[in-house]
Amino acid sequence: MARRKTPEERELEEKQAEFTCLERELVKKELELVTLQAELHAFQNRYLRIVGIKYSELDEINAQIAERLAKLRPKDEKAREQAKRAREQAEDSAHAAEEIKKTKPAKDFESNERLKSLYRKLAMLIHPDTTTDPKEKERRHRLMIEINRAYEEGDEECLQRILEEWESSPDSVQGEGTAAELVRTIRKISQVKKRLSEIEKEIIKLRQSDLYQLKAKVEEAKGGGRDLFAEMVDRIEKQISEARKQLNSLSKSEK
Repeated sequence: MARRKTPEERELEEKQAEFTCLERELVKKELELVTLQAELHAFQNRYLRIVGIKYSELDEINAQIAERLAKLRPKDEKAREQAKRAREQAEDSAHAAEEIKKTKPAKDFESNERLKSLYRKLAMLIHPDTTTDPKEKERRHRLMIEINRAYEEGDEECLQRILEEWESSPDSVQGEGTAAELVRTIRKISQVKKRLSEIEKEIIKLRQSDLYQLKAKVEEAKGGGRDLFAEMVDRIEKQISEARKQLNSLSKSEK
């Protein structure tokens, strides 16, 4: 005759089943978030390289114009202040442009089922919110940062290596007692629910961002056969041309 389970054992089974469902949902949401972040990062890199560089050039010319105007109006405090602000913006833009040049051009982010499968498996095993031990939580947090980076870079070999190292580690083997495991499971459920709420907020925030809205417009335009980046560059180049004319005119008036 089979031994009747204690109330604690039955409750533990129920909580473990609840945790398993939440754990799967957490992994799904983490994958959605890291994919969205990777797509936006790649898009931002492209935008800065194609459009941002042009704005840097325009900011420099506008700064020179503001400085020439201030020089022509030595008693105009407003003109001096505008020149100062324009120069600060130009310097910030120039610094950003230099940083862009130092980084490798980013391709559009592309995932695949193998990459997603590895990420899901690793997140299920290693996610920091599936443990209650503070030291273990911190260790897993560092590993998840490495996993997220590898996923964003499409580094399948790195993800596979982390998985193999984790599965062969003695730390992956755990022994549990019913009472203690019940408390741990309840706390894990609380942690996962909290993280799910945080992820949802992060995803909403990203989708409401100016960068996401611009990305959506670029993709919509591409679907209609238009290159929005090219159109933006064309508009900025026209502004640069007009600004150069104004700067040349001011240069002549100084002579």
